Amino acid sequence: MAPSLPTPLAPRLLKAVIVSLLAVAASHLVLSDTLYLALSGQAAATLGVGPGYSADQAFTAAIMNTVLLMPFVLWAGMRITGERRVGPMVLVGTVGWVAVVGNGIDAIDDVPGALLPLRSLVLVVAVTALAAVVQRWPRE
Repeated sequence: MAPSLPTPLAPRLLKAVIVSLLAVAASHLVLSDTLYLALSGQAAATLGVGPGYSADQAFTAAIMNTVLLMPFVLWAGMRITGERRVGPMVLVGTVGWVAVVGNGIDAIDDVPGALLPLRSLVLVVAVTALAAVVQRWPRE
């Protein structure tokens, strides 16, 4: 079977932008909702009616869930759109997301419904989408 031709640059970049937006939105939603769970746990513990888990457990779950969700959504989204060789995009997107969460977690940790800095989110989407055009040479 002959190898398939790679997708032209513009359609691949458009797919990457859409998938990156969805991945960032989903990861941010999971992060903020789980952090809200941690905040609720702290409030309940303060009132003496603990939820059965500590706020530290909920915070750790928030970080782990969002870090695990990002590469999955990037990989699955690009594969669903018919793209192959998405490793660089997944790697760059995941590392970028971890860096943005690490730098902006203080902005959303104590406020329910807060957003990470918009510039950071746009930067992650842009860099991740640009990483999608990096492709390895096809094997012969």
